[in-house]
Amino acid sequence: MTSPQHPAATRPPRHDIAHVGHVELLTAEPEASLRFFVDVLGLTENGREGNSVYLRTWDDYEHHTVKLTAHGTSGIRRVGLRTSSQAALEACVAATEEAGLGIGWKDGDPGIGPSYLCRDPDGHEIELYWESEWYTPPADLRPALKNQAQAYPGRGVCVRRLDHVNYLAREVEPNGDFVLDMLGGRVTEQIMMDNGSIAAQWLHFTNKGYDLVYTRDWTGSTGRLHHVAFSPDNREDILRAADICLEAGVFIETGPHKHAIQQTFFLYVYEPGGNRIELCHPGARLVLAPDWRTVTWTEAERAKGQAWGLKTIESFHTHGTPPVGLPGRSAYRPKTCSAMSWKNAFLAAAPIGS
Repeated sequence: MTSPQHPAATRPPRHDIAHVGHVELLTAEPEASLRFFVDVLGLTENGREGNSVYLRTWDDYEHHTVKLTAHGTSGIRRVGLRTSSQAALEACVAATEEAGLGIGWKDGDPGIGPSYLCRDPDGHEIELYWESEWYTPPADLRPALKNQAQAYPGRGVCVRRLDHVNYLAREVEPNGDFVLDMLGGRVTEQIMMDNGSIAAQWLHFTNKGYDLVYTRDWTGSTGRLHHVAFSPDNREDILRAADICLEAGVFIETGPHKHAIQQTFFLYVYEPGGNRIELCHPGARLVLAPDWRTVTWTEAERAKGQAWGLKTIESFHTHGTPPVGLPGRSAYRPKTCSAMSWKNAFLAAAPIGS
């Protein structure tokens, strides 16, 4: 029996992109940000080059998960997407070049082969690559189980992997179309406002519910970051992470809660450079249907807040990196990681009337 085509059904996944490989984050507080990622999140340093430090989550098979770069401000420089083959890389390159969004080839960072740089319509830089050196742990990081990339660090939150990246964008739909048409992704869920415009889209390449997200930037700016998300082993680790962040003086923006969209259990914090970091766990939820039907949430449904009826905190809609100067709004420039200074920085960043 053939299933009739539903109007919300997506095309089967192309699998040109294997997964989100790594991110390069910018910080004006490099030493404090490094301590956050190593001591609070539990990442392991795996080399330095210039003003950048390479860090990895404990079960990442590649050289690094995060490239942390000292810079004059916060934000994201680029996201690395590993393709599923050399042929898939060439197909994605051809598509982006034809669309006029290509930048060009570059030598990859340590552990990464030749990389092709392109931009989405909003200006976020994306690095496409196929060749990747598998990580070989030194003796002191060798795991007890041979199917694990390195030993469990037993430090801080102990995030296991990079989960997703949420971009801010002036317009959501052109960027979603870019991921669909150029990179072969699919929209799993989205928010549609009463006027018919799309306020956010969740897109995936894998069986996870989402790998990239685009959220409308209320400032009208382009190329900014909403957050980068990491996943620990289980949902209880999110609760433990809240206590760890509390003791470390890390500003907790909101959570632990459960999202209605994608049903992810989450905690949002700001790292010392000002970038929002999500610690998340989706439970056992996967998107397996080849003809997945895009779930569209209405403006009224979104206004209800999170799954358990908790209202979404105002800063979730207003804070992004790098900061932008707007009338009545101060740029967000945290200096330390103490609870009080984080609170003052947050208040300075909040728009008038919030």
